[in-house]
Amino acid sequence: MSHTIFITGGARSGKSAFAEKVTRNFGAQLAYLATAQALDIEMDERVSRHIERRGAEWRTIEEPIHLAQALARCDGQYRAVLVDCITLWLSNLLLKYEQSGEDIEASIFEDVQRLKTTLHGMVTPVIMVSNELGMGIVPENNLARLFRDIAGKTNQILAASATEVHVVISGIPLKLK
Repeated sequence: MSHTIFITGGARSGKSAFAEKVTRNFGAQLAYLATAQALDIEMDERVSRHIERRGAEWRTIEEPIHLAQALARCDGQYRAVLVDCITLWLSNLLLKYEQSGEDIEASIFEDVQRLKTTLHGMVTPVIMVSNELGMGIVPENNLARLFRDIAGKTNQILAASATEVHVVISGIPLKLK
């Protein structure tokens, strides 16, 4: 039976630290499925610091686009898998589909449905981190509004299908489900 924990919150709210703590409760060996891409020196240094901080009990797997497939490959190999983060994954998909000329929203939601299906079939517990974007001002341009809308709908889909849902505000986690 699948066990999915969805953790959301604002930027720098403490959600990733909370997610790592929750994931560690499953015991070693753990997978950290990173969706970020180190496209500049600052991000490369940040990734290196995070890998070092997590330590030997974690294996870092970088996958910016094919998240469902990467999760399926991890299933049964680890005590738990932490996906950090859904928002960066969506951003990567948005840029990919915008460049390809495909229907951005339809293509992304096909990927979201594929992820949801994969999560339901997982034996290994999955902890997912996502940013809560809908609590700020309405973005001024179409692409930013589309991204905000896609992120909000994706969070709703993943939270609805998760076993547990938490929101982290100012470093304080609140269990919603």
